[in-house]
Amino acid sequence: MNRTRREFLAGTAGAMALPLFAGSVFAQSGGSLRIGALNPVTGAGGPYGEGMQKMILAAAEAINAAGGAAGSKIEIFAEDTQTDPQAAVLAAKKLIEVNKVEAVLGTWSSGISLAVIPLTNDAGKILMHTSGAPALSVPPANEKGLGYRFQATNDRFGRAFAEIAEKEGFKRPATMAFNNASGIGNTEGFKKAWTAKGGEVVSEVVYEPKQASYRSELMQILAAQPDVIVTGSYVGDTTIILREWYQTGQPVKWIIPGWAANSDLVAALGADVVEGIISVDSISNEKAPSFAAYDKAYQAAMGKPGTDNVYAAMTWDMMTVLALAVEAAGSTDMAKVNEKMRDVANPEGTKVYTFAEGKEALKSGPINYEGASSVLDFDEHGDVTPDFSASFVEDGKINRRYVVKI
Repeated sequence: MNRTRREFLAGTAGAMALPLFAGSVFAQSGGSLRIGALNPVTGAGGPYGEGMQKMILAAAEAINAAGGAAGSKIEIFAEDTQTDPQAAVLAAKKLIEVNKVEAVLGTWSSGISLAVIPLTNDAGKILMHTSGAPALSVPPANEKGLGYRFQATNDRFGRAFAEIAEKEGFKRPATMAFNNASGIGNTEGFKKAWTAKGGEVVSEVVYEPKQASYRSELMQILAAQPDVIVTGSYVGDTTIILREWYQTGQPVKWIIPGWAANSDLVAALGADVVEGIISVDSISNEKAPSFAAYDKAYQAAMGKPGTDNVYAAMTWDMMTVLALAVEAAGSTDMAKVNEKMRDVANPEGTKVYTFAEGKEALKSGPINYEGASSVLDFDEHGDVTPDFSASFVEDGKINRRYVVKI
C-alpha cells in the first residue's frame, strides 16, 4: 500500500479501523474521533512532511494512552499534499468526504492552506496549518474562525528579517520572491518593516516557479548593487539562484527563510557557495517541558533531534491542543471544540505541558497549554508569535548565532 496514503489508527497499531460514528455520537458513546493529517510528504515540503505526519500520530498515541479526549480515541488518516494545491484539494476532499474527519492538521505552505481552507470552512471543520500568508488570518479565508496558524505570519517573518538586516548593518537590501502567497508575503513583510525603520529597498523582483534559470531576474537585482538580498523562496529555486549568483562573482549577502536555507541547500551547492548565508526560521519553545516530550517522540520516530524539524513540533502541538479543547468541551462537536481552543492554550490558567497533565488539571479549573513549538497564545485571528533564529552558514554547517524576538 502507498505509504503516503495509508490510514493510521493511532494507539492501536495493527488493529482494524474503528467503526465510523457521527460526531454527536462520539461524545455519548466514547467512540473514535477522526483526524486528518494533511502534510507535504513529497514536493518542496518533503524534508519536513514525514516528521510532521509522524508527530501527529505520536501525539495521538499519547492522547489515547491517557484515555482519549472526552472519552474518544483518536484515529488518524494521513494524506500527502505533494506540496501542490491541486493534489492537496483532492486529498482534503477525501479526508472530509470519505474518511469523515473532524479536523485537518498540518498543511504546509500558504498556497496549500489557502486552497484547502474553503473546503474545511464549508464542512465546518477546524484547519490547523503552518503557513505564513496574512490572508489566512482574515475573511474570506478565516471568516468562520476555524483556522489556526502555528507558524509565524509572513509579516512577522518580514519583521524578523528586518531586525536581522539592521543588526548586521546592511543599508541597501533588495528582494527576490517566488510568485506565490508565501514568497511574496515574506518579502513584502520585510519591505514594510524595513521602510518603517526609514530604510529603502533598492530593487524588487518576483519570479515565476519551475524555471531552469533565473539569471535575468538575478542580474536585474545585482544591477542595483545591493549589499544583501532577502528572499521568499524554496530549496529548488534557491539552489539555482545561488549557483548562478556565485558564478557572477559579485559580492552580496543573503537572508533566506529557513525552509529554503537548510541542510539540503548546503548539500546541493557545497560549502563555498553558501558560506555566510543567513538562514532565518521560527524556533521551537526549546526550554519548555512540552518540547522535551516532543523531542523524545521525534527522536524515537525519526532518529534525529526535535530541533531538526520545527514544523513537526507544530503538528505535535496541533494534535495536543485540539485534544485538550475536545476534553474541555466534553464533546467532539467542532463548533463546541472551537469555542474552547483559546481557553486551553492562552493565559490565564494552570500551565500544563502534555495532554495527560492538561486532562487532569481541567478537573480543577482553566488550563494554559504551553506548547513545544511556541508558548501557543492564539490572538484574535488564531495566530501565534514564535521567536526566530538567525543562523549563519559557516564551513558547511548552519550555526545559530542569536535569537530574535518581535
